[in-house]
Amino acid sequence: MSEWTVYGTRTIYTSPWVSLDLVDVEPPGHERYEHHLVRWAPVAATVLLNDSAEVLLMWRHRFTTGTWSWEIPSGIVEAGEELPDAAAREVLEETGYRVDPGQLEPLAYNEPVGGMSDAKHHVFLARDGVRVGDPVDTHEADRIEWHRLDAVLGMIDRREIVAGVAVTGLLRLLAGR
Repeated sequence: MSEWTVYGTRTIYTSPWVSLDLVDVEPPGHERYEHHLVRWAPVAATVLLNDSAEVLLMWRHRFTTGTWSWEIPSGIVEAGEELPDAAAREVLEETGYRVDPGQLEPLAYNEPVGGMSDAKHHVFLARDGVRVGDPVDTHEADRIEWHRLDAVLGMIDRREIVAGVAVTGLLRLLAGR
């Protein structure tokens, strides 16, 4: 199969976090048409693991799906920010735990909706978390708790953990044990 031909792009909406483009494309052997493309800033996320084989999770509501679930700290990488710095910043802002960006280990990478988005999710593993205060972003989580790593697979199966970046990072951590 050959690559698609791209003739041009026009942006119909843009913000600091996301933009929506219409891309004039022609798939091999098919007619040319406009394809929607959602563009995102990269996302950095962290699985924080302690010495007791527990992971730090945030219980939060997502209005977009009307659901509650456990998530890992994650967020948009700001312009000019390095991925590990963004991951460490999000951990601090969302949980009140400080991690050393220089000690973060790349854990997983995915492109969650490759057919219609350029989203890139980078997940890191932190083992050095130290609680230094309360979360700055108090709207991010209803509560923050440590959960046994060996309970995570059951939580995913019961749909208690559903966010793609969290599922990806946690399953990758479990697969490497």
